[in-house]
Amino acid sequence: MRVLITGAAGGIGSQLRPRLRREGRILRLVDIAPLPAAEPGETVEVVRASITDPGAMAAACDGVDAVIHLGGHSRENSWTEILDVNVNGTQVVLEAARAAGVPRVILASSNHAVGFREIAEPGGPGLPADSTPRPDTFYGFSKAAIEALGSLYHSRFGLDVICVRIGSCFERPPGVRGLANWLSPDDAARLFEACLACPSPGYRVIWGVSDNTRRGYSLAEAEALGYRPVDDAEKFAGEFADQPAPTGASARFVGGPFCTAPLGAPN
Repeated sequence: MRVLITGAAGGIGSQLRPRLRREGRILRLVDIAPLPAAEPGETVEVVRASITDPGAMAAACDGVDAVIHLGGHSRENSWTEILDVNVNGTQVVLEAARAAGVPRVILASSNHAVGFREIAEPGGPGLPADSTPRPDTFYGFSKAAIEALGSLYHSRFGLDVICVRIGSCFERPPGVRGLANWLSPDDAARLFEACLACPSPGYRVIWGVSDNTRRGYSLAEAEALGYRPVDDAEKFAGEFADQPAPTGASARFVGGPFCTAPLGAPN
C-alpha cells in the first residue's frame, strides 16, 4: 500500500510518519520543506514540491492508494495566502487524486471550521462532528471550504473523503483549552489508521480528539469508522493548575482565542 502524505514535514506529519510505518506500506512524503531521510525499517519516497503545483501533485498521486492531506497553513494568515495555499492547494490535491484514480482522500480540517459554535458540556453527547461550519478566522474558513470541496469530489466523482476536524495535536496539551480538545499523537495514528482501513466510508466529517475527560466533542462519528482512542489529557491537568481559566469568548466558543484574534494576522 502506498500512502501519500502532504505537509509531511509539519507538526502532525512529523508525528504521524513514524507511527504509520507498516511492513509493506510505502509512505510518499510531500512538502516544500526538507524531510529527513528514511530510517531503518522505513520505506519512504520523498517529494519536494508545493501542493499548489498541479504537475507536481499529479506526479505525486500516481500509483497511490490513499492521500492524507495535511499540507497548508496551520494557523491564521493573510486572505491571499489562505486562499492560495489552503483552498486552492486542496483543490489541486483533490483533482490530482481524482485524475490518478486514488480512491480515498483524508483531509485535515480543524476545530476552527466551527470556531464560533458554543462549547458543549463534558459528559454529554458532545458537539456533533458534522455540525455546520461557523469559522472563526480566515484559517477556519479555509477548513470549512476544504470540507465542502471534499463533499463535491465525493458527490461528483465518487472519492471516499474523510474530513478530520483536529483539535490540538501535540505531544502534550498546549494549555487549559487543550485538556478538552487534545489529540495525542498516538491517538492521531489510531484515527488515521481507522480512516485508511474503513471500507467504503463515502463522505464523512469526524472529530480528531482523544477521549479526554473534559471533551465536549462527539466521538461517535469517528468510532463508527473504527477509531478507538486510548489517551486522556486529564493526566496533564496538574501542569495547568496555576493557569487562569479562559473567560469571555475564549471560554464560550470552540475556537477560543481565535474568535477575537485579528483577522488575517499571521500567528
